[in-house]
Amino acid sequence: MTFGWNVLWSAVAVVVLMSALFAVAVRRKRFDLVDSFWGPGFAVVAVLTLVLAGASARAVLVTALTVVWGVRLGWHIHARNRKKSEDQRYVDMYRRARGNPVAKMYRVYLLQAAIMVLVSLPVQFAAYRDDPLGVFDVVGVVVWAVGFAFEAVGDWQLERFKADPANRGRVMDQGLWRYTRHPNYFGDACVWWGLFLFACPDGVVLAVSPVVMTLLLVKGSGKPLLERDIVRRRPGYREYVERTSGFFPLPPRSAR
Repeated sequence: MTFGWNVLWSAVAVVVLMSALFAVAVRRKRFDLVDSFWGPGFAVVAVLTLVLAGASARAVLVTALTVVWGVRLGWHIHARNRKKSEDQRYVDMYRRARGNPVAKMYRVYLLQAAIMVLVSLPVQFAAYRDDPLGVFDVVGVVVWAVGFAFEAVGDWQLERFKADPANRGRVMDQGLWRYTRHPNYFGDACVWWGLFLFACPDGVVLAVSPVVMTLLLVKGSGKPLLERDIVRRRPGYREYVERTSGFFPLPPRSAR
């Protein structure tokens, strides 16, 4: 098995799984199910790659890190979404779709499948490297750990904040959320930059993968969509934006 064939088989597996998930989504009339599969989908790609490439030390390590991240994220999103109505982003996509809305939503699922394969390229490539673990791998673990901590702790802090009835309508600006408006997104980006380092230096060209993930979080379906109407729903959010970094953790600014 070669890296190229691995990418092909991973793409086939992801498309099959996404199609099955889409069938469930159509039956349940809830298209945000794909969010719960986002993390576990990467775990599936990592495990499949481990089976195809063989269990080298680097392959086992990068697979373990990907699975831990993916399973935690998937469970967190599932536990959060099952208590709420469908994510408004998907409701809006369906309403705006012209012609056959179901077919348009299937394209959304296929687009996510393509992004998943692209972003996971460093994980797939790393499993086929046969040189001993080195400095890049050590730094990769450190960067991954920082990202995982930001994402997991940020999610936990936000859940605790929301669970307190006294915080209804208030803006979360405590803990990690004091230094960045999106500690979970920052952590997510760090996780993928850390996993990318396992492919270095040979796979440095695969930096496109964490770049795509970071751009999605900062400029695409992450921060912009989430903040689009939150100012209207939470009056104190505008002041929070003025004093708090939008992505990288920084000391709070003085509000104007």
